[in-house]
Amino acid sequence: STKTMIGRVEEQFDIKPDRLIGDTAYGTAPMLAWMVNEKDIEPHVPVWDKTERKNESLSISDFQWNEEAQEYRCPTGHALRSEWRAFKNQRSHVTKADTIIFRSRQTDCSKCSMKERCCPNTSFRKIARSVHEAARNVARRIAATPQYVCSRHERKKVEMLFAHLKRILKLDRLRLRGMTGANEEFTLAAAVQNLRRLAKLTSQGPPTTG
Repeated sequence: STKTMIGRVEEQFDIKPDRLIGDTAYGTAPMLAWMVNEKDIEPHVPVWDKTERKNESLSISDFQWNEEAQEYRCPTGHALRSEWRAFKNQRSHVTKADTIIFRSRQTDCSKCSMKERCCPNTSFRKIARSVHEAARNVARRIAATPQYVCSRHERKKVEMLFAHLKRILKLDRLRLRGMTGANEEFTLAAAVQNLRRLAKLTSQGPPTTG
């Protein structure tokens, strides 16, 4: 629905948002790739990541990615690669989940001092890297900026209005049929919200100085 809405607005009004603010549901790898690569929209959303480990074992963030060599390096310096031997016919190694599996060598892990923290239940370590990892890294870098913090505050203001529509004005479902009916209901609801806010501001009186 987000892609459809942005596409319609761009087609009809020739405008496109510079950034998109949302929750983790917008932080999936394909969605981030669509925003960054196709639409050039800054993703001000948290990255959906299930690889982080909550115990003391090593997470993906503990491994260093080497873009030139296309491999990971573990904290002890051993490599994790998508292939350890040359194939006659080149393979993409992309799985159905749009990831590439990087594996360490069993001989490296068997004598490693950090094996119990890295892969205690397997003979080697493997990491699944998304084919959209570059877009995910863009979102991670944005998440560390002051602009991202500001976006999170702005998001709360908008979400509060929608929550008010559902809980206070009981707009939890549409009662009129068709797009015309939906437009009328939302227009009336927005007018009520604005009148309530205007009444609240008027009752407070003009701001005092000094």
